[in-house]
Amino acid sequence: QGSRPSSRQGPRPPLRLNCRRFGDALHYATRAVMSTTPLRFPRCAHLRASAEFQAVFGEGKRVSGAAFRLHVLLKAEAGQARLGVTVSKRVDKSAVGRNRLRRRAKEVFRLQRPTLPCGDYVVLAKPDAAKLDNAAVRAELVNLFERARRLPAPMRAETNVASALNPTNA
Repeated sequence: QGSRPSSRQGPRPPLRLNCRRFGDALHYATRAVMSTTPLRFPRCAHLRASAEFQAVFGEGKRVSGAAFRLHVLLKAEAGQARLGVTVSKRVDKSAVGRNRLRRRAKEVFRLQRPTLPCGDYVVLAKPDAAKLDNAAVRAELVNLFERARRLPAPMRAETNVASALNPTNA
């Protein structure tokens, strides 16, 4: 009964990073700095649920370009700008191509996010988007986000109630 080996292993040695070369040390230092920058794209900035996408498509405004359409639902009570990206198989049959467009859209949004009004944004790729190179994709998305920035801001709920109660001030 007592000759069975223990299923528990002893204490493990601490994890050591192998940073013998300068390049490895630079890589790890860069990752540490990148994780503390204010231009992050955290999970709370993603639109994930189908209902969130449908709300933006149904109630939001559209800004269209040659290869992309940007749906914008500005919310006065929203605390931050959030993004959803949709690229269908009609745009590019290859998953690699669709993922490239998604990555480019997320990167442009990540850089533009601090200057965008709070609300939900959905980038919808058109079939012409697959033909564009990375610089052209970036240029068009920057243009669309710039146009979205100029959309009128939504009124707060208490402002709507106050104007409805007192129409002489409106």
